Amino acid sequence: MGKATAKIFNLNGEPTGKTRIPSIFKTPTRPDVIKRAVVALQSHRFQPQGRDPQAGKRTTAESRGVGLGISRIPRVKAGQRAALAPGTVGGRASHPPKAEKRIKKKIPKKEMHLALRSAIAATASKDKVAGRGHIVYGIPDFPLIVVDDIQQLKKTKEVRDALIRLGLWSDIYRVKESQNIRAGRGKTRGRRKKRAVGPLVVITENEGLVEAARNLPGLDITTANNLNVELLAPGTHPGRLTLWTNSAFESVDKLFGGSQS
Repeated sequence: MGKATAKIFNLNGEPTGKTRIPSIFKTPTRPDVIKRAVVALQSHRFQPQGRDPQAGKRTTAESRGVGLGISRIPRVKAGQRAALAPGTVGGRASHPPKAEKRIKKKIPKKEMHLALRSAIAATASKDKVAGRGHIVYGIPDFPLIVVDDIQQLKKTKEVRDALIRLGLWSDIYRVKESQNIRAGRGKTRGRRKKRAVGPLVVITENEGLVEAARNLPGLDITTANNLNVELLAPGTHPGRLTLWTNSAFESVDKLFGGSQS
Protein backbone atom coordinates (compact mmCIF):
# COMPACT_ATOMS: atom_id res chain seq x y z
CA MET A 1 0.00 0.00 0.00
CA GLY A 2 1.52 3.31 -1.11
CA LYS A 3 0.25 5.98 1.27
CA ALA A 4 1.47 6.27 4.86
CA THR A 5 -1.47 8.18 6.38
CA ALA A 6 -5.25 8.01 6.23
CA LYS A 7 -7.92 10.61 6.81
CA ILE A 8 -10.18 10.56 9.87
CA PHE A 9 -13.79 11.59 9.21
CA ASN A 10 -16.43 12.92 11.58
CA LEU A 11 -20.07 11.84 11.59
CA ASN A 12 -20.84 14.44 8.92
CA GLY A 13 -18.40 12.81 6.51
CA GLU A 14 -15.89 15.66 6.78
CA PRO A 15 -12.15 15.01 7.28
CA THR A 16 -10.98 16.20 10.69
CA GLY A 17 -7.41 14.89 10.79
CA LYS A 18 -5.02 12.19 9.75
CA THR A 19 -3.52 9.09 11.33
CA ARG A 20 -0.60 6.84 10.53
CA ILE A 21 -1.53 3.61 8.77
CA PRO A 22 -0.30 0.66 10.89
CA SER A 23 2.25 -1.71 9.37
CA ILE A 24 -0.28 -4.58 9.50
CA PHE A 25 -1.93 -3.04 6.43
CA LYS A 26 1.23 -3.81 4.43
CA THR A 27 0.64 -7.57 4.76
CA PRO A 28 0.40 -9.27 1.35
CA THR A 29 -3.00 -10.67 0.42
CA ARG A 30 -3.07 -14.46 0.72
CA PRO A 31 -6.46 -15.73 -0.52
CA ASP A 32 -5.31 -19.34 -0.13
CA VAL A 33 -4.46 -18.95 3.55
CA ILE A 34 -7.61 -16.90 4.19
CA LYS A 35 -9.76 -19.64 2.66
CA ARG A 36 -8.17 -22.31 4.88
CA ALA A 37 -8.73 -20.17 7.97
CA VAL A 38 -12.37 -19.39 7.18
CA VAL A 39 -13.18 -23.04 6.43
CA ALA A 40 -11.53 -24.04 9.72
CA LEU A 41 -13.65 -21.52 11.64
CA GLN A 42 -16.82 -22.66 9.90
CA SER A 43 -16.09 -26.30 10.72
CA HIS A 44 -16.18 -25.50 14.44
CA ARG A 45 -19.93 -24.90 14.10
CA PHE A 46 -20.66 -28.28 12.52
CA GLN A 47 -22.79 -30.59 14.64
CA PRO A 48 -21.63 -34.22 14.69
CA GLN A 49 -24.25 -36.63 13.40
CA GLY A 50 -24.40 -40.39 13.22
CA ARG A 51 -26.73 -43.35 12.89
CA ASP A 52 -27.70 -46.11 15.30
CA PRO A 53 -25.27 -48.97 14.60
CA GLN A 54 -28.27 -51.36 14.57
CA ALA A 55 -30.35 -49.23 12.21
CA GLY A 56 -31.80 -51.44 9.48
CA LYS A 57 -30.51 -54.62 11.13
CA ARG A 58 -33.39 -55.33 13.50
CA THR A 59 -35.10 -57.75 11.15
CA THR A 60 -35.66 -61.47 10.63
CA ALA A 61 -34.44 -61.26 7.05
CA GLU A 62 -32.02 -63.85 5.77
CA SER A 63 -31.11 -65.18 2.33
CA ARG A 64 -32.95 -68.31 1.14
CA GLY A 65 -30.03 -69.50 -0.93
CA VAL A 66 -30.09 -70.76 -4.49
CA GLY A 67 -32.34 -73.02 -6.53
CA LEU A 68 -35.59 -71.13 -5.89
CA GLY A 69 -35.58 -69.01 -9.05
CA ILE A 70 -35.31 -65.77 -7.06
CA SER A 71 -32.43 -63.49 -6.18
CA ARG A 72 -30.37 -64.34 -3.13
CA ILE A 73 -30.95 -61.09 -1.25
CA PRO A 74 -32.09 -61.37 2.39
CA ARG A 75 -35.88 -61.54 2.70
CA VAL A 76 -38.14 -61.21 5.72
CA LYS A 77 -39.34 -64.60 6.98
CA ALA A 78 -42.88 -65.51 5.98
CA GLY A 79 -42.78 -62.92 3.21
CA GLN A 80 -41.06 -61.77 0.05
CA ARG A 81 -39.99 -58.25 1.16
CA ALA A 82 -36.24 -57.60 1.02
CA ALA A 83 -34.39 -56.17 4.03
CA LEU A 84 -30.98 -55.92 5.70
CA ALA A 85 -28.84 -55.79 2.55
CA PRO A 86 -27.54 -52.37 1.40
CA GLY A 87 -28.71 -51.24 -2.00
CA THR A 88 -32.07 -53.00 -1.87
CA VAL A 89 -35.51 -51.49 -1.44
CA GLY A 90 -36.14 -51.62 2.29
CA GLY A 91 -32.49 -52.32 3.09
CA ARG A 92 -30.06 -50.49 5.37
CA ALA A 93 -27.70 -47.69 4.36
CA SER A 94 -24.34 -48.95 3.12
CA HIS A 95 -21.99 -46.43 4.76
CA PRO A 96 -24.02 -44.19 7.12
CA PRO A 97 -22.50 -41.15 8.88
CA LYS A 98 -20.62 -41.87 12.09
CA ALA A 99 -20.72 -39.57 15.10
CA GLU A 100 -17.03 -40.15 15.82
CA LYS A 101 -15.93 -38.78 12.45
CA ARG A 102 -13.49 -35.87 12.80
CA ILE A 103 -15.18 -32.88 11.18
CA LYS A 104 -13.37 -30.09 13.03
CA LYS A 105 -10.54 -28.71 10.90
CA LYS A 106 -7.43 -27.17 12.41
CA ILE A 107 -4.65 -25.00 11.01
CA PRO A 108 -1.43 -23.80 12.67
CA LYS A 109 -1.64 -20.68 14.82
CA LYS A 110 0.87 -18.82 12.70
CA GLU A 111 -1.17 -19.56 9.59
CA MET A 112 -4.35 -18.33 11.28
CA HIS A 113 -2.58 -15.12 12.34
CA LEU A 114 -1.26 -14.60 8.81
CA ALA A 115 -4.79 -15.06 7.44
CA LEU A 116 -6.16 -12.49 9.90
CA ARG A 117 -3.46 -9.94 9.09
CA SER A 118 -3.95 -10.49 5.37
CA ALA A 119 -7.73 -10.08 5.68
CA ILE A 120 -7.27 -6.85 7.65
CA ALA A 121 -4.91 -5.47 5.00
CA ALA A 122 -7.37 -6.33 2.22
CA THR A 123 -9.99 -3.98 3.72
CA ALA A 124 -7.76 -1.04 2.77
CA SER A 125 -7.72 -1.93 -0.94
CA LYS A 126 -10.45 -0.27 -2.98
CA ASP A 127 -10.02 -2.78 -5.82
CA LYS A 128 -10.41 -5.80 -3.52
CA VAL A 129 -13.44 -4.29 -1.79
CA ALA A 130 -15.08 -3.54 -5.14
CA GLY A 131 -14.17 -7.03 -6.33
CA ARG A 132 -16.33 -8.54 -3.57
CA GLY A 133 -19.33 -6.67 -4.96
CA HIS A 134 -19.50 -3.79 -2.49
CA ILE A 135 -20.57 -0.36 -3.73
CA VAL A 136 -17.53 1.88 -3.31
CA TYR A 137 -18.14 4.93 -5.49
CA GLY A 138 -19.36 7.01 -2.52
CA ILE A 139 -16.60 5.98 -0.10
CA PRO A 140 -14.32 8.99 0.58
CA ASP A 141 -11.15 7.06 1.50
CA PHE A 142 -9.61 3.62 2.00
CA PRO A 143 -9.13 2.56 4.73
CA LEU A 144 -12.24 4.35 5.99
CA ILE A 145 -11.78 5.75 9.52
CA VAL A 146 -14.33 7.61 11.64
CA VAL A 147 -14.11 9.36 15.00
CA ASP A 148 -14.97 7.36 18.12
CA ASP A 149 -18.18 9.40 18.56
CA ILE A 150 -19.98 6.86 16.37
CA GLN A 151 -19.79 4.36 19.24
CA GLN A 152 -22.13 6.57 21.30
CA LEU A 153 -25.01 6.63 18.82
CA LYS A 154 -28.15 5.15 20.38
CA LYS A 155 -30.80 5.57 17.68
CA THR A 156 -31.12 3.79 14.35
CA LYS A 157 -31.87 7.10 12.61
CA GLU A 158 -28.60 8.56 13.87
CA VAL A 159 -26.66 5.54 12.63
CA ARG A 160 -28.40 5.72 9.25
CA ASP A 161 -27.61 9.43 8.86
CA ALA A 162 -23.95 8.83 9.75
CA LEU A 163 -23.65 5.97 7.27
CA ILE A 164 -25.26 8.08 4.53
CA ARG A 165 -22.72 10.87 5.09
CA LEU A 166 -19.83 8.41 5.14
CA GLY A 167 -20.96 6.82 1.85
CA LEU A 168 -21.90 3.38 3.25
CA TRP A 169 -25.66 3.53 2.88
CA SER A 170 -25.62 2.51 -0.79
CA ASP A 171 -24.05 -0.81 0.16
CA ILE A 172 -26.67 -1.44 2.86
CA TYR A 173 -29.39 -0.67 0.32
CA ARG A 174 -27.74 -3.19 -2.04
CA VAL A 175 -27.99 -5.82 0.70
CA LYS A 176 -31.65 -5.00 1.31
CA GLU A 177 -32.49 -5.40 -2.37
CA SER A 178 -30.49 -8.63 -2.71
CA GLN A 179 -32.69 -10.73 -0.42
CA ASN A 180 -34.34 -13.67 -2.19
CA ILE A 181 -35.80 -17.10 -1.56
CA ARG A 182 -33.29 -19.93 -1.41
CA ALA A 183 -33.59 -22.73 -3.96
CA GLY A 184 -33.94 -26.29 -2.75
CA ARG A 185 -34.72 -27.99 0.55
CA GLY A 186 -32.84 -25.39 2.57
CA LYS A 187 -35.92 -23.18 2.54
CA THR A 188 -37.71 -25.66 4.82
CA ARG A 189 -34.77 -25.98 7.21
CA GLY A 190 -34.51 -22.54 8.72
CA ARG A 191 -32.61 -21.05 5.78
CA ARG A 192 -35.49 -19.74 3.70
CA LYS A 193 -33.93 -16.47 2.61
CA LYS A 194 -30.50 -15.59 1.25
CA ARG A 195 -29.01 -12.14 1.68
CA ALA A 196 -25.75 -10.51 0.72
CA VAL A 197 -23.17 -9.30 3.23
CA GLY A 198 -22.88 -5.58 3.93
CA PRO A 199 -20.34 -3.37 5.70
CA LEU A 200 -18.43 -4.22 8.87
CA VAL A 201 -17.94 -1.64 11.62
CA VAL A 202 -14.98 -2.19 13.96
CA ILE A 203 -15.15 -0.43 17.33
CA THR A 204 -13.30 -0.63 20.64
CA GLU A 205 -16.25 -0.33 23.04
CA ASN A 206 -20.00 -0.61 22.60
CA GLU A 207 -21.73 2.46 24.03
CA GLY A 208 -25.08 1.88 22.33
CA LEU A 209 -24.12 1.46 18.67
CA VAL A 210 -24.72 -2.31 18.50
CA GLU A 211 -28.31 -1.99 19.72
CA ALA A 212 -28.99 1.02 17.48
CA ALA A 213 -27.73 -0.72 14.31
CA ARG A 214 -28.92 -4.28 14.86
CA ASN A 215 -31.89 -3.92 12.45
CA LEU A 216 -29.84 -2.59 9.53
CA PRO A 217 -29.58 -5.40 6.94
CA GLY A 218 -26.14 -6.86 6.31
CA LEU A 219 -24.37 -4.59 8.80
CA ASP A 220 -22.08 -6.29 11.34
CA ILE A 221 -20.43 -4.60 14.32
CA THR A 222 -17.55 -6.07 16.29
CA THR A 223 -14.84 -4.93 18.66
CA ALA A 224 -11.23 -4.89 17.48
CA ASN A 225 -10.17 -7.65 19.89
CA ASN A 226 -12.98 -9.91 18.59
CA LEU A 227 -12.05 -9.64 14.92
CA ASN A 228 -11.80 -12.92 13.04
CA VAL A 229 -11.11 -13.96 9.48
CA GLU A 230 -14.70 -14.94 8.71
CA LEU A 231 -15.98 -11.45 9.58
CA LEU A 232 -13.34 -9.81 7.41
CA ALA A 233 -13.62 -12.30 4.53
CA PRO A 234 -17.15 -13.75 4.41
CA GLY A 235 -17.40 -16.80 2.18
CA THR A 236 -13.56 -16.95 2.10
CA HIS A 237 -13.43 -13.81 -0.12
CA PRO A 238 -11.20 -11.02 1.31
CA GLY A 239 -11.93 -7.32 0.94
CA ARG A 240 -15.04 -6.64 3.03
CA LEU A 241 -16.14 -3.01 3.16
CA THR A 242 -14.99 -1.98 6.65
CA LEU A 243 -15.47 1.14 8.74
CA TRP A 244 -12.89 1.59 11.51
CA THR A 245 -13.19 3.82 14.52
CA ASN A 246 -10.00 5.77 15.14
CA SER A 247 -9.15 3.91 18.34
CA ALA A 248 -9.82 0.50 16.76
CA PHE A 249 -7.70 1.38 13.74
CA GLU A 250 -4.75 2.36 15.92
CA SER A 251 -5.05 -0.77 18.07
CA VAL A 252 -4.96 -3.48 15.37
CA ASP A 253 -1.16 -3.37 15.03
CA LYS A 254 -0.78 -3.91 18.77
CA LEU A 255 -3.43 -6.65 18.88
CA PHE A 256 -2.41 -8.71 15.86
CA GLY A 257 1.14 -7.71 15.04
CA GLY A 258 2.61 -5.97 12.04
CA SER A 259 3.36 -7.32 8.60
CA GLN A 260 5.33 -10.54 8.42
CA SER A 261 6.84 -12.29 5.47
